[in-house]
Amino acid sequence: MNVSMHQQTVYLGLDLAWSERNLSGLAACCGSSQGAQLCYHPRRLQTTDEIVQAIRDLCGDKPAILAIDAPLLVPNETGRRRAEAELAAAFQRYDAGPHPANRRLLRRYGGIRGETIVTALANDGFRYVPMIEADAGGRLIVEVFPHPATVVLFRLHRILKYKARPGRSLTERRQELRRYLELLTTLQWSDPPLLGVQNLWTDLELERFGPSALKAIEDEADALLCAYIALYGHRWGAARCRSFGTVEGGAIFTPYWYDRETTE
Repeated sequence: MNVSMHQQTVYLGLDLAWSERNLSGLAACCGSSQGAQLCYHPRRLQTTDEIVQAIRDLCGDKPAILAIDAPLLVPNETGRRRAEAELAAAFQRYDAGPHPANRRLLRRYGGIRGETIVTALANDGFRYVPMIEADAGGRLIVEVFPHPATVVLFRLHRILKYKARPGRSLTERRQELRRYLELLTTLQWSDPPLLGVQNLWTDLELERFGPSALKAIEDEADALLCAYIALYGHRWGAARCRSFGTVEGGAIFTPYWYDRETTE
């Protein structure tokens, strides 16, 4: 596939840290719903202002879809949103449930950064939506979550355990992260294809990486996957994707099984 440099749409992925104390991953690919080329290699940014400006610079006046891995609409003061409950139930067997999101919890980290970014980008014509429709126009923002997306896109029997968790060794994290990076390179043969990913992380010696270095690569990989979710949603919409939750209470968008029997 030959992706024209006169791009129709920018597909952005943002792995947004809950606090500005931590770095966030951002990646972008450019093309159409039929396929795209990586045009902004995954990298990490610090502040909300930096992130918003980077998105503006990348998009210019083009149509765009921004997929953010972070809570974007959180009206509940405590507990968890319906979106998290529904997603956890659907992907329980894969250990792919999300963390609960509520305003009290997020205030501990300084506020709901996702809401701040959605509000800032509204001035640039972006609008928050629960679902990406196939070949939708305009500028859209959706909330996504990488774990269930990896399960569906890569036909996994469980999530990839590359994130730092109690009882999870560095050796296991390195192995799982390496597998994740290898799977991301296969997106060049997916439908839609994402080109320019095959040589992103080929020379990394992950066995030498400590926790901080692994976290940096993880953020970049998740940002790339989020960008692909935006592209995938634009290609397939409701035919191969689903939104959990509600418009008013917050929604999480993800690729979903369209031939469920093949995952059993």
